[in-house]
Amino acid sequence: MGRGPGDLLRGKLMRSQSRIAFYLLLTPLVLWLGLLIIIPHIDMLLISLRERVSFGVYDRSLTQYEKALTEPLYLRTFARTAVMSVLATAITLLIAFPVAYYIAKMAKGRLQQVLFMLCLIPFYVSELVRTFGWMILLRETGIVSNLLQWTGLADQPVEMLYTDATMMVGLVYTSMLFMVVPLVTTLESLDDSVIEAGYDLGGSGLSVLREIIIPHAMPGIVSGCIVVFMLSLGNYLTPTMLGGKDSLWFTEMIYNQFIVRSNWELGAAFGFMLLVLSSVIVWGMLRLTGRTLKETMG
Repeated sequence: MGRGPGDLLRGKLMRSQSRIAFYLLLTPLVLWLGLLIIIPHIDMLLISLRERVSFGVYDRSLTQYEKALTEPLYLRTFARTAVMSVLATAITLLIAFPVAYYIAKMAKGRLQQVLFMLCLIPFYVSELVRTFGWMILLRETGIVSNLLQWTGLADQPVEMLYTDATMMVGLVYTSMLFMVVPLVTTLESLDDSVIEAGYDLGGSGLSVLREIIIPHAMPGIVSGCIVVFMLSLGNYLTPTMLGGKDSLWFTEMIYNQFIVRSNWELGAAFGFMLLVLSSVIVWGMLRLTGRTLKETMG
């Protein structure tokens, strides 16, 4: 039977209502992306492409990027930040993977919930409080130093702050949850019978890990590495407070240009360079693992 005019009208009305609902749901996302991400980055790019000629007078120029790419201190800090962020990501993955595997595949029932909750507890307080906690533990008069003296392993106070190792501990600690969560989520979807089949076919623990577990966990590994790398690259508090004045972290240089020296042009150039660096490394990570951003983000 054919559809009457009333049915056609109701169909058009339902499609119109669905379209309106879709636009209403999409509007907050578009506003958030546009007002907080796209427009500020475009403005930052435009600011970085100008040079101050006199008070309130600017010319279009690549001078800021020339300064950034020719000054040895800027280049060294830029490269150091990238290398240390990659290293922090690798260490976080090495620590988080066995933790996530135990939570996802070995812990059962209430124990699994408790272990997952223990991973969340550090994030009940702000990053600033967590960083101060590490300073209290590792300073010259801190708990670790007193414990070393009490056990006789040190005969005087030990200062553990303001080193690259301490800064790396802080970066890994700050980012651990963001590696554990995607790994647990991915590993939970791996059927235990697949792992058992690998052992039944004569596979060793190492071969099962390499051939079954890691390939299955790859989406979680890649997504976790991307998040941890970007968090480490853009971290400001941890390198400044645990690494000290000689930490040479690029975000601190951006802060100094914007806030201390009021040189917004060079600060914007530094910020855009950091954005390009993170984008290139994330793209390289996806190409290296043979995955797309859509597959990685689920």
